Amino acid sequence: MTSQDSLQDLRSQIDVINMQLLELLSARARVVTEIGKVLTELGSEHYDPSREAQMLTALELANKGPFSNETIKALFREIFRASLALEESQAKAKIRVQRKSADERTIITLPDGVTKIGDGSFQIISGPCAVESYEQMDETAAALNARGVKILRGMAYKPRTSPYEFQGMGEEGLQIARQVANKYNMFITSEIMDKSQIDMMLDYVDIFWVGARNMQNSFLLRALGKINKPVILKRGLAATLEEFMYAAEYIVSSGNPNVILIERGIRTYEKSTRNTLDIGGVAVLKLESHLPVVVDISHSAGRRDIAMPLGRVAKASGADGLMVEVHPNPAVAMSDAKQQLYIPQFNELMDELDKYPIP
Repeated sequence: MTSQDSLQDLRSQIDVINMQLLELLSARARVVTEIGKVLTELGSEHYDPSREAQMLTALELANKGPFSNETIKALFREIFRASLALEESQAKAKIRVQRKSADERTIITLPDGVTKIGDGSFQIISGPCAVESYEQMDETAAALNARGVKILRGMAYKPRTSPYEFQGMGEEGLQIARQVANKYNMFITSEIMDKSQIDMMLDYVDIFWVGARNMQNSFLLRALGKINKPVILKRGLAATLEEFMYAAEYIVSSGNPNVILIERGIRTYEKSTRNTLDIGGVAVLKLESHLPVVVDISHSAGRRDIAMPLGRVAKASGADGLMVEVHPNPAVAMSDAKQQLYIPQFNELMDELDKYPIP
């Protein structure tokens, strides 16, 4: 046998081994898929570092060469990484909030049968940070109504960092908000703090609001999945987009498909704004989920002087709406005074937004 023949024979053996490796990798992938299903049912993390370390140790002990242990570990880490990606992609493809086709979208229709979120329009959600008095809510609602705003913030419970700060007016605040909303033919959204409040709040609110602190409160999310009113879900201050979507899944999988996602900024090292507005996250959410996405330019910035550019960016991002806080006199507001717009500033913002078409 010539050297050329010998080379060809060895290459043929390699081809056979490649096919055997491919078959084994495919068999491994099928088992990994089944493992992923079980982990999803259990609600467990797909990545298990202890299990990965255990497998690598076993491979090192079994390795007889010629590859070094470092090479073997590097090769199998790539296999593990690909397997994990396969598990996660298949699990994600089955969740209800994941977009299955480019034209799939959830359209939420409010009680008037006309106001919709997610239908291609650009809705404004606005009002004070918190209900403080009938006069404050009435003056704000009158200004918002004049600009066609249909969804009024009626926050009666205010979770604050300090227990000594204003915590909201409670049910009395909801009564004020409902009375004002009825006067101006508007809808009320208000934050719920605990599932025990659902029955009481059903009489006052049109849209339940889950704040950033409660984004991962699975007990509350499941309970809201059993009602027939829309739910606004805010992204947690350090939540990944995946965690955000899984939080929405708790509500949708429990029976309520009417969920609105709000990007309100995430905590980073930057100090010039209250949070960092993740506008790229809005684009990803619109690509991966069929749920409507609204951008909160108040809590993300924590300051009123950059509301105009953030509003333009929010509309240009393809978001379904904008959340902005407005107060008749922010200087004396009982919470978040620095970020609430004066009514003339709100009108300027609306004038500016009207210049730009919906993407």
